[in-house]
Amino acid sequence: MPVVAMTREMGSLGKDVAARLSEHVGKPLVHHEIIGLLADKMRLRKSHVVRFLEGKAGIWERMTTDQTSLSIFTADETLRLIEEGGVGVLRGWGAAHLLRPVPHVVAVRICAPLHTRVERMMERLQTEDRAFVESEIRLSEEAHAAITRRHFGVDWQQPENYDLVLNTERLTIDECVDEIAALLPRPVFQETDDSMRIFSNLALQMHVRAALRQDPRTAKMNIGVEAIDGRITLGGVLEPGLEQDDAIDVVQKVKGVTEVENKLRLSALPRYKLDS
Repeated sequence: MPVVAMTREMGSLGKDVAARLSEHVGKPLVHHEIIGLLADKMRLRKSHVVRFLEGKAGIWERMTTDQTSLSIFTADETLRLIEEGGVGVLRGWGAAHLLRPVPHVVAVRICAPLHTRVERMMERLQTEDRAFVESEIRLSEEAHAAITRRHFGVDWQQPENYDLVLNTERLTIDECVDEIAALLPRPVFQETDDSMRIFSNLALQMHVRAALRQDPRTAKMNIGVEAIDGRITLGGVLEPGLEQDDAIDVVQKVKGVTEVENKLRLSALPRYKLDS
């Protein structure tokens, strides 16, 4: 069965659609499961990670969150969960954009007009403060937009980035589920040898990037990683003090890597020491 990767707007009922779809297809919904894994890897509180990813982080939380590491580890854990099997629906975490190149993943966006979402959130929060709710929604969307532009180079609200866009102003939750479910049997979304190869290459690429980010020897390296059928190509320029051999050592230990091609170059800039 294809995997459904879903993006939703605050107040769009996307959480309800994802939960109902998971029940409908009889496959687990993945959302909160990733939080603990990310928090452990980044040595942060779960609440810190949740607030940042949902666009609710304060100034201090934003300043103390390594956004690049968060993006890399999120992608790594998302792909690992899919590899382990049993995932039917992924909600949030940029999964729709991360998995867009994989043909057997259905990318869905759940949306609704702002005024509708504000009214729903006011009712859910039992508040009459419309300005506060609208501000929270806009902050969440600005954070989401910044993350997807930075890490995926896309505008997350543009319909061409999805296979299906559903507006819950007039569609019920069940009608949305029916529309998504109707896509799943289509031949274009079925797993093939080619689609699984694309997924495997993407997964290995992100596993390697996560390993490099997590190891203290290579955490500060800003290098490119390409994965093709177990062969990893490393490219880029290393700053003074960083060693190519460390990167190769880390990558060789990643499960699934069969060969490493080193195209890394050392920076020609000399290291200067300030006089004390």
